[in-house]
Amino acid sequence: MFTARRWWERRGLQIGLLGIVVGGAWVLRQTQGALMFEIYQEITRPIQMLQTPPAQEERLKDARFLELQTQIAELKNQNKKLKQLLGYVEKEPSTSRPVIARVMTRGADNWWQQVTLNRGSLAGIQEGYIVKGDGGLVGLVESVTPNTSRVLLISDLKSQVGVTVSRTGAKGVLRGDSSADGILEFYEKVPNVKPGDVVTTSTYSQKFPSGLAVGRVKSLDLKKLPASVGKVELFPSIRSLDWVTVYPKPQTPPPENVGSVNQKSEKSK
Repeated sequence: MFTARRWWERRGLQIGLLGIVVGGAWVLRQTQGALMFEIYQEITRPIQMLQTPPAQEERLKDARFLELQTQIAELKNQNKKLKQLLGYVEKEPSTSRPVIARVMTRGADNWWQQVTLNRGSLAGIQEGYIVKGDGGLVGLVESVTPNTSRVLLISDLKSQVGVTVSRTGAKGVLRGDSSADGILEFYEKVPNVKPGDVVTTSTYSQKFPSGLAVGRVKSLDLKKLPASVGKVELFPSIRSLDWVTVYPKPQTPPPENVGSVNQKSEKSK
């Protein structure tokens, strides 16, 4: 009896640990580890509950901070553009100062065709007014409401602008191509033009005053029939219009009749 007791004292702890290990292995096999996972979840849940809210709060703070940074950067950019436009407008004669307007809406399906401005007839804008952007001609006011104006862009397929090449005086018609480039159809078969030449509105244009910057010749096709054509890179960034200036349409003086001219010549004599 005494021998068995001493043996148990020496081997009992080992036997107990072995039983726990064997029992644990059997439980893991029967439950496929689910029981141990549940025990782990119960033990770590208080720690997770303490740590999760601060982590979520920090993420929300970071998101708000990034949003505010983006808004501030956009406002600074808009403020810079507006200051540039105001400085430009102040240099114009007070009798012909344009109306500053912002592009309010623009549809994805007519991106290159038209834009809607946030100023209308209440600001003095009328149909036929000329719209300019940063760098040159943008388009023509097509319709007006008291608070909005719809602009037909020169990049529209149905747009036509009489233009001239400043360096040589070669003339033609610029048509929209639904892109950042326009197609220039020359009146001459072989015009004196080369890539890089600046294109402006011509004196032949009935809708626009002459001398407005339009773009730069990008490439030429002198073999095109019945007349040569060129691709013109438009100066205003029509792809990303934001602020524009709206000018009154050019006033064409009425032609003098023959009788009045004869009377003036007789009086001068």
